Amino acid sequence: VQLQASGGGSVQPGGSLRLSCEASGFQFDYSVIGWFRQAPGKEREGVSYIASHDRGIYYVDSVKGRFTVSRDDAKNTAYLQMNDLKPEDTAVYYCAAGHVPLLRLWQVPDEYDYWGHGTLVTVSS
Repeated sequence: VQLQASGGGSVQPGGSLRLSCEASGFQFDYSVIGWFRQAPGKEREGVSYIASHDRGIYYVDSVKGRFTVSRDDAKNTAYLQMNDLKPEDTAVYYCAAGHVPLLRLWQVPDEYDYWGHGTLVTVSS
């Protein structure tokens, strides 16, 4: 099983980045995907969630209207398009996969079975 997040980098406030999460070794199309981030000194935070077969999409309030999650099951890849980035978005971003039986727990890291290495996003002027 492998999840590989990529696409991080350094941008100025107001800039954009698109993160990718490539998966292999499990049935991607039947898994939910969660995007999390962890800033220095802070707990890991659930940012976005996309259910299998696009049956549900959720965002933490702080990124609503700026971030868009999507997935391409044919490519076993999920994406997080991040626009109008702010300094407070600076963090290591992770993708995770699993089944998360209770939707209300989508932001709980322990609910996910597989994790990728993170990719660093730095927003600074």
